[in-house]
Amino acid sequence: MIEQLDSVVTLAALVLIAILMIPLAMTVFRMVVGPGYADRFIALDMLTAIAVATAGLTAVATTRREFLDIAFGVALIGFLATCALAALLERRKGDKQ
Repeated sequence: MIEQLDSVVTLAALVLIAILMIPLAMTVFRMVVGPGYADRFIALDMLTAIAVATAGLTAVATTRREFLDIAFGVALIGFLATCALAALLERRKGDKQ
């Protein structure tokens, strides 16, 4: 019974990883084509969220905890990058005024 549940959870995680490739492609497109810096920064934040979700689902599918450490590291770096980019945008806005 546990083996069947484990295989169902693994299959669900793999299906969700495949589904995450759709927003990944759309986000990369927005990051490349985005009309402004704000759009690109939001796309970068979305890419971080997709990477964290993919690492978490990979941890579930492979039952390896190392992927959770990777997800935590990516989330931390994404948070710091968002803070730095927000400060940069604020400084640019102050220069124009």
